[in-house]
This record gives sequence, C-alpha cells and structure tokens, in this order.
Amino acid sequence: MENLKNVQPIEDFNWDAYENGDAVSQVSKEDQEKAYDSTLNKVNDREVVDGTVIAMNKREVVVNIGYKSDGIIPLSEFRYNPDLKVGDTVEVYIENQEDKKGQLILSHKKARATRSWDRVNAALENEEIIKGYIKCRTKGGMIVDVFGIEAFLPGSQIDVKPIRDYDVFVGKTMEFKVVKINQEFKNVVVSHKALIEAELEQQKKEIISKLEKGQVLEGTVKNITSYGVFIDLGGVDGLIHITDLSWGRVSDPREVVQLDQKLNVVILDFDDEKKRIALGLKQLTPHPWDALDANLKVGDHVKGKVVVMADYGAFIEIAPGVEGLIHVSEMSWSQHLRSAQDFMKVGDEVEAVILTLDREERKMSLGIKQLKPDPWETIEQKYPVASKHVAKVRNFTNFGVFVEIEEGVDGLIHISDLSWTKKIKHPSEFTQIGADIEVVVLEIDKENRRLSLGHKQLEDNPWDVFETVFTVGSVHEGTIIEMLDKGAVVSLPYGVEGFATPKHLVKEDGTQAQLDEKLQFKVIEFNKDAKRIILSHSRIFEDAAKAEEKAEKKARKQNKKEEAPMIQNQIASTTLGDIDALAALKEQLEGKK
Repeated sequence: MENLKNVQPIEDFNWDAYENGDAVSQVSKEDQEKAYDSTLNKVNDREVVDGTVIAMNKREVVVNIGYKSDGIIPLSEFRYNPDLKVGDTVEVYIENQEDKKGQLILSHKKARATRSWDRVNAALENEEIIKGYIKCRTKGGMIVDVFGIEAFLPGSQIDVKPIRDYDVFVGKTMEFKVVKINQEFKNVVVSHKALIEAELEQQKKEIISKLEKGQVLEGTVKNITSYGVFIDLGGVDGLIHITDLSWGRVSDPREVVQLDQKLNVVILDFDDEKKRIALGLKQLTPHPWDALDANLKVGDHVKGKVVVMADYGAFIEIAPGVEGLIHVSEMSWSQHLRSAQDFMKVGDEVEAVILTLDREERKMSLGIKQLKPDPWETIEQKYPVASKHVAKVRNFTNFGVFVEIEEGVDGLIHISDLSWTKKIKHPSEFTQIGADIEVVVLEIDKENRRLSLGHKQLEDNPWDVFETVFTVGSVHEGTIIEMLDKGAVVSLPYGVEGFATPKHLVKEDGTQAQLDEKLQFKVIEFNKDAKRIILSHSRIFEDAAKAEEKAEKKARKQNKKEEAPMIQNQIASTTLGDIDALAALKEQLEGKK
C-alpha cells in the first residue's frame, strides 16, 4: 500500500525485549492502532468507491479498496464484462464495512445502479459505445443489462440481417449504442445494429458507386419472401424479383433458392438515391425460346404440364420458360360455352397440337381437339337425313330444345317437332336438361354446324287418321282440361286436343261449362296442317233446335201446298155459282122489262 511509505519507524524500539516476548514499548497499543488506521482509506457505508481486482475464481472476485480487509463480490455481477481480469479497476458499493466475520461487504451491481442513470444519459448524449449483457428474450426483442439497468433491445436492432434464432444471443456480451431514453418511466432502448449501419452505409456508397448494369456479382441469399429473394452483395442488399428467378413460372422462391446459398446474380437496375438494386438470376442462362428446337413447327404434337388455368384457357409449359395457350375453344369440337376447368387442371400432363408459333413474339397457341377428327367433316355419312339417334338435352329456349348427339355435334328440335298431338308451350313441359331423347335428322346445316332434328317424326303422323275420325259435324265426348280467356282446351279421344270458344261452351240451360266437365262436343272446324280442331258444345242442342224448327217449317210448307188446290176449287166453284146466279138475275131483270 502506498500510504505505508509515509510511516516512520520507531527510533527507540526495544528489539531485545521484543525477542524475549516482552511487549516493552514506549508506544501504547492505542497509538499503534491509530498509526495502523491512518495508513487505510477512510470509507463510509452506502458509498461508491473504486477498487482493484486482486484475485478471481469461477465464483468470486476479490477487490481491494485500500481498506483493512478486502471485499468479495460474486462473479455473476460481472457477467456483462467477460474480459474482467486481475488489476482492473471496478466501482463498488460499500454495503457494510464489517460483518460478523469481520468481512468487508461490497456490491458491484449496486455501484453500477447508483451511477448507471447518469452514465446512460451521458452515453446517449455523447453517442458513446457501451457494453451490455443480454439476459433473456422478451416480446419483440431482448433484455440487456447496461450498467445494471435493464434496457430493451428491439429484435430489429440486433443486426442488419434478419434474425432467425434469437436464443443464440442470450448470454452474450455485445457493444451497444443508446438510441432512446424515456426519463419519466426510466426506460432505455439500445441498438447493436446502429453501430454497424454507419460502417455499412459507407460500404454501400462504395459498392453502389462501382455498380454497372449487366455486371455479374456473387451474393448470399439473405432472406426469402413471397415476392422475391434478398441477396447480400457484401454490405449492400439487392432483390431478385420472383419473375427474375427462373424462365419458368415460380410459385414459391424456395423452389429455386435456399437461405445462405451463394450464387451469381446479374445487376438489372439500381437507384443511387434509394440504394435499391434489382438483380436477376434467370438472365445468366439463355432464354428457353432461343434454345427451342428449330425444327418445331405448326401441326407438330407436343407434351407439357398445365401451369396456369383461366376460364378462357390453359397455359401449358412444354419446356421451362416455354409456354403455349390452349384456348377453351380449342379443347373440344363442341360449341357449348364451357370453362377450361371442365377439361383440365393445374399439374395435368397433356398432349397438344401446335396451332400457331411465333418465335419473335415468343408465343404459341395449342389445341387438343385437333387430336380427334372433326365430326362435321363426315357429318352426311355419320348422321344422314332420316337417320335416328339418341341425343342429350343441353339447353332450352322458348322455341325448342338444343341437344348434343356427340361432342361437337349439336342439333335443335323445334317445339313444333316434339309432339304430334300435345300443345307444348315450353320444352320443359316435355323433357328436362340432361335427359336422353330420341331424334331423327330432318336437315343438315354444315356451314353453321347445326342439325335440325325432330322427335315426333319417329312416329307416323296421327293427323292422317284423325282427319277421318274428327270430321266436321261429328260429335265426340271430351273433357275440359284448361280454361283460358279465349276459351277452353278440350281433351278428346286418341290423346288429341281441341279448342272451344266461350260462346260454344254455353249449355242448354244457359250456364257455362266448367273445368273438368265432361260433355259432348261437335267438330265445327278441322285443320290438318295447323293441327287444329275447333269444337262446340252449344251447337249440339242449337243444331237440334234448328233441325226441329226446320222440320216444322217444312211440315207447314207441305200443308200449305196441300191446301192450295182446295182453295182454288172453292174459288172456282164459287165463281161458277155466282155466274149462274148472276145469269138468273139478269134474266129476271130483262123479263121485268
């Protein structure tokens, strides 16, 4: 101890008495203690002083503060400083000058805490680099021991690279910069990233100043996102957009690259101001279209995989980066509006025919219906007029039924060609979509790829027979099956229907005929071409009354004819008699004269 050199030896010390064991001295024990104490530092409890590390082991650190005894501090209080060694000066807080064992009780942790707040503020003000010990993880980052204060290290401030495993930092001592202090809540935020950013910024400027478009650099995959891959070019980052990873379609960048992978990239573009660098990977290989077989031509068959589906078609990759579109209209000879998803799905392996090929525009259109013969090429042979077939109902309109005999061969059954006898208002009354229906070919329209079909023509026309049965004036029993404003539909024998207007539905008692009523009807009109039968119930009794009236008139007329000669005879005889009388009278008159 330096203070001991100031102590003067006792000039009249009796060494002989000392050797003999006699404490013979002219200096009292109290004086000796005073002299000894004067060589030591004056210390007070709850004071912070500097001390020197004089010894260390795995658990404890022995610190000398110039006091009569040394203090022992747990090594754990120095976790933040793994470089601690004998001879270092450390600050200590005097808890107690002497415990029961006479031991000096010190605390480094409390000493740091006492001075820490001033130190932290000074570090922020002076932008000082300080050391801290990462104690544990917490939400959003880490807890760091700085001068005994628990500071917060955000996850984003640990490094310039994204952190994948935070736990590897726990227990480490690192350098930090104080970036924010909340005086009110005594919160401290530190950053390790801030220390390296300034250095990186300078590196970035140097790197970007040397960049050129088309330059090839080696980089390391730093981060992979859904839209691309970030590459570390040695202090500056660049982005390979997902579309620049491969000439083929990429759904996930992880299909092409892996984290920490080293690869060569080409500079596509960069921005000095924003320091953005656009990189490319696929550009280092030739475009697949340039490597495409030179002999490939229209009409050739190719195989590929469906990579993208849309309602209007499917994109087929026949080689990485070489795609062709199969439009939905080239998937089937059918003209029905359908979605491409009805024919294929992503991942399907398909064979197709090249329809167009433009190497300059790098476009190709494909077709799969061309793998089958066009049914309309031989339509007259396969579906001649009058031939009978089974078709599937595809759609309805007010005027008929659209059917498909086979894929690509469509036909229309007009509503009037569904039934000989039934009055059909809408095709849905007769059949349903998806149902099978027998048809006969009536006409072929090759230009418009449409057949005119009939269903009723499968049977003979019953109206030829009806013409002999439902003659005008004939009477038949019928049932009213439908009442309309203009009259009633009447069901007649043989499944045929007729029509009666309201005035022909008046019964003999003057009441009107009702729905479901069964009556006698007289045919008053039969039109074979229009398939129309006009009926009347009223005419039956009206005609009977007329016939009776006519008969009466006839009888009266006959009677008149028979009475006429008698009257004439009477007139004649009267006349003759009158003549005789007149003659007699004349004679009398003449005699008198």
